[in-house]
Amino acid sequence: MPPALGGHAMIGQHYTHACAAAVLLAALGASSAQAASPKIVAGPSADAPCFVPWTDQTKYFQYAKKPGPYRVALANGFIGNTWRIQMIKTAKAYAEQPDVKKQLKEFKVVSTGDDIAAQISAVNNFIDSGYDAVIIDAQNPTAFKSAVKRAQAAGVVLVAFDNTLETDEAINVNVDQEGLGKYWGDWLVKNLPKGGDVLEVRGVPGTSVDTNRHKGLQDTLKASGKPFDVVEVVGKWDDGTAQKVSADAIAVHKHFDGMTAQGGSTGMVRAFLDAGAPLVPAGAETENGFRKLCLDDQSKGLACASGGTGPAQVAVAMKTALAALSGEVVPQSIRLPLAHVEDPDFKAGVNVFPDQTDNFFVGNSFPTCGINFTAQEIMGRSEANQ
Repeated sequence: MPPALGGHAMIGQHYTHACAAAVLLAALGASSAQAASPKIVAGPSADAPCFVPWTDQTKYFQYAKKPGPYRVALANGFIGNTWRIQMIKTAKAYAEQPDVKKQLKEFKVVSTGDDIAAQISAVNNFIDSGYDAVIIDAQNPTAFKSAVKRAQAAGVVLVAFDNTLETDEAINVNVDQEGLGKYWGDWLVKNLPKGGDVLEVRGVPGTSVDTNRHKGLQDTLKASGKPFDVVEVVGKWDDGTAQKVSADAIAVHKHFDGMTAQGGSTGMVRAFLDAGAPLVPAGAETENGFRKLCLDDQSKGLACASGGTGPAQVAVAMKTALAALSGEVVPQSIRLPLAHVEDPDFKAGVNVFPDQTDNFFVGNSFPTCGINFTAQEIMGRSEANQ
């Protein structure tokens, strides 16, 4: 056999063996990932009143039971508003509850800001470091596909809440964010029978919450058939930012017939007060400051609908992760109830708290999950990484 031919034959053999090895490794990896992935099982969930499936078509997960106590991490992104700060404080308060604390070997919190890549890196670092579960409030709904795959392969329970993930391979915990936008839209339609000019203060661009709340509002106003003209500004769910962009909008447009804010609701109303602009119907979040203004300024034309979701949904996400690690059956997508109140039902000491900070989000509880936090229980905690 000529040397050249023999050389090609040897290369071919090496190539064949290499391919076979690669196929074997891929098969082993796929088998490992499949073994680590949750089983799809029949419902109901272990805690049916708390773990409510998103629809009757939602599938149920059951992970392999792990012995505790567990290492759990919260990989937060954006932290530039009071909701996120209260959320982190709530997570820390929940982790310190006696029946939860005994299940935790370690609870770690990291906030990475607006940088999506940094948040993905944080999730991957937790997976690589052997954490049992990772909780995320995702900066982007589609950017975490590789992290989801890595979590599954490693047998790590990944739970997204608030800003959830567009996947059915991780657990999502949320309220109907689009439905919340519709709720505010319905309030404006009801109180502006002839339509009118509406100020819409949006949230953090690119997040699923901002996109879905905006869609719900816009679709409702359009479906009314009334002539609504909407001016959009970006308030980032923050009082100071919302107040500034609202003030700028009032200065330019002079007049609005209605207003709505995804967050930073107190700042939005204060912009109207500072400008001496007429107070108009408002559909907005559940900040205590907003509700104080709704209670105090009803006689000045401020008709309010206050609806939203308390930061305590992070505690539901943690509860879900611990249940999954214990081998309990949980829905892949969990629907939480909205908290809302509207005129004339604002009542001091019941759903408005004049002696508490403006920044506290009212309705920070999910009684069906046994989760109910007061301002005093959480506001003294730190939002810093730990």
